Amino acid sequence: MSGTTPNAYSIAILAGGHSKRMGRNKALLEINHTPILEYVIKAVTPLTSDLFLVTNQPEVYRHFHLPMVRDIMPEKAALGGLYTAISAAQNDWILVVGCDMPLLKAEVIDFMAGYLNQGDIVCPLIGVHPEPLHAFYQKTCLPFIKERLLNDQLKLTGFYEAVTVQYIDESLLSQVTTDLNFLRNVNTPQDFVDIQRLIG
Repeated sequence: MSGTTPNAYSIAILAGGHSKRMGRNKALLEINHTPILEYVIKAVTPLTSDLFLVTNQPEVYRHFHLPMVRDIMPEKAALGGLYTAISAAQNDWILVVGCDMPLLKAEVIDFMAGYLNQGDIVCPLIGVHPEPLHAFYQKTCLPFIKERLLNDQLKLTGFYEAVTVQYIDESLLSQVTTDLNFLRNVNTPQDFVDIQRLIG
């Protein structure tokens, strides 16, 4: 059973990747004339009063009218973006998601938020694979992330072993959904085709 949901949490959308496999900015790809990033924003806006974008290209995203923060430690891959997101959050807990996840489900996020008193991280676990870009992080994670950044150990889940992680596995997720497409992101042209089909 989930615990007591805190009063508030922040949400950060990471938009710092180079989209190498896609070949163009995946956040701005359109489905039904709507940028993928707009789908992400619409899904999470009702959940928090502290929503912001982590990006080193604010001029690209200005028209989305979101607060934006630049990486504290640039060129440190997604782990650097995660560090910036947690640091910039107004609340002790923050949900961090990718900019290329147009199938996010508010009900899943609400469900996960019920576990925020049970660790430093609350993260979906699909099979044996954690989903670190659809996870809640507490500010207690910051020193462990910083240590790895300073040593150029940039694996996104590398610091998980130093903190307490509450995994939300498929059996728990099944209490709120059996459709795991909310975790789908757009890394390749084929991913984009598949997600277009799912959205219709």
